[in-house]
Order: sequence, then C-alpha cells, then structure tokens
Amino acid sequence: MTNFLNGLSIPWKIAFYAGAAALIVLVAWVLTRLNKYLFKKAQNRKKGIHLAFFEKVSSAIIVIGCVIVGISMFGGVNSLWQTLLGGTAIISAVLAFAAQDVIKDILAGLMISIHKPFEIGDRVVLEDGTAGIVENITMRHVVLKGMDTLRIVIPNSKINAQQLTNFSYRHVDRAISFRFSVGYNSDVELVKRVIAKAVEQSKYSIARKPDGNGGLCYNPVYFLSFAESALIMGVTVYYAKESKTEIVTDDINTRVRKALIENGIEIPYNYINVINHTQTPTDSGAE
Repeated sequence: MTNFLNGLSIPWKIAFYAGAAALIVLVAWVLTRLNKYLFKKAQNRKKGIHLAFFEKVSSAIIVIGCVIVGISMFGGVNSLWQTLLGGTAIISAVLAFAAQDVIKDILAGLMISIHKPFEIGDRVVLEDGTAGIVENITMRHVVLKGMDTLRIVIPNSKINAQQLTNFSYRHVDRAISFRFSVGYNSDVELVKRVIAKAVEQSKYSIARKPDGNGGLCYNPVYFLSFAESALIMGVTVYYAKESKTEIVTDDINTRVRKALIENGIEIPYNYINVINHTQTPTDSGAE
C-alpha cells in the first residue's frame, strides 16, 4: 500500500484518502443500520433491556472497528497514533483518568442488562425520589419518561448504585401506590370500602391479586399509619402498560376524592385560625 501511494501524485493521494474515508464511513453506516435492524427484529419477538444495551455496544464496536481499519490504511496516521498512545505515558494516563466515568457507566450498564432490576416499560422510583417509566438504555445512561414529554437521563453507574422500587417487577402490567388522608373520626372500615369501590370502578384499574379460588381480585385498601392530623390509607393499583401514568393517577384521585365527599368522610387539610381581638372604646366621662 505504501509503495502504491508513493507512486501517486499529491492530487491523486488526496483523492485516494478522501475516497477511502468516504468508503469507511459508508461501511460503518450500513453496518450500524443493519445492526439496529437485526436487534429491532429480535426485540419484536422478545423485548428486553439487555437487547437495548447490547445494540448500543455492538454499534460502538462497529464504529470503533471501522476507525481502526481506517487508521491502519494510513501508515503515517498509524505511526502517530502509536507514538502518542504507546510511547507517551502521560497522555495515556490522562486518557485513562478521563475515561473512568465512561468505563464505570458501561460496566454498570452491563450489570443492569445482565441482572435486569427493571425492563423497558417498567415504572420505577429511585431512593432520591426520581420516578418515571424506563424508556431506553444506552452505554452510559438510562432514560426515564416522566410526566408528558419530560425525559430524565440518569448515568448507569448512578442508577445501579441506588435502591429503587419497581412497581412492574416481573409483572406484565404497571402499578401505582396511592396514599389518601382521612379525618381521625372516620370509620376506617367504611373508608376502606369507599376507596376500594372507587378504584374498582375506574376503567384503568386491573384485578391482579389472586383471590384464593383461582381467580383475581383488586388489591385491598390498608390503614397504613397515623399522621399528625390524619389517618393514612393506602392501595396499590395495577394498570395496563399502554395507559399513561398521569392519566391513571388523575382518574383514581378524582374518583376517590368524589367518593369520600359523597360519603361524608373528612379530607383533612392544614388551615390557620386568625382571631381578631377588637377593643370596645369606653366613655371616660360616663358615670
């Protein structure tokens, strides 16, 4: 290759390098598109977060491989590359230090794809309060879909190190945990029945709990705790994956509020009593 290039004039060398670079870019583009197509076909048969992750990894390997092939075609560039990375310890150390976070995120993504604490489409809540539906995973980030068009991008290493609650773990459907406050004087059993009926009447809620007779029923309503000025009731509601979380939340909250009011059950809230003391003027000259 070197002898061939030495026999060419400068314009022909430029044309050769430009053509070779264009060919390498084209090959990389075709291979990455083909890789994406094959993984998409695989995901249509069986969805999995490991497929989403390894699609990104294989695409990166294809691009890196094409870059290496391109560098190897140009002897001068190859020699310079070896000199910089192989012969200069300082630059190598700087690059290794700069790549620490990248490597950490890639390894964390690998652990997530192997152990699968969540899947694409699962609704998760992190210990720092961040919540959303898992939409995608890349080599460095997990993408959560929040309310409406909000997207939350979290590094793989950060989400892998946190405790999380997965409301869809090993379930086809999603789930939301609701908390409702009622007054201290409320009939707890009545409150449970009212909330349970409101949940069952929602077109979004799904019966998921085994009833012991081979069938399924809705999750029960629990009396969870005493708050400062209220009793806290809770229930977990399952809903189909295609339903939007915010719509389900709105529907359940609206129905429960209406049901509590109709049944005369107090919904406590904080308020302030303002007492205005007025002094009646006295007639100093009165006897």
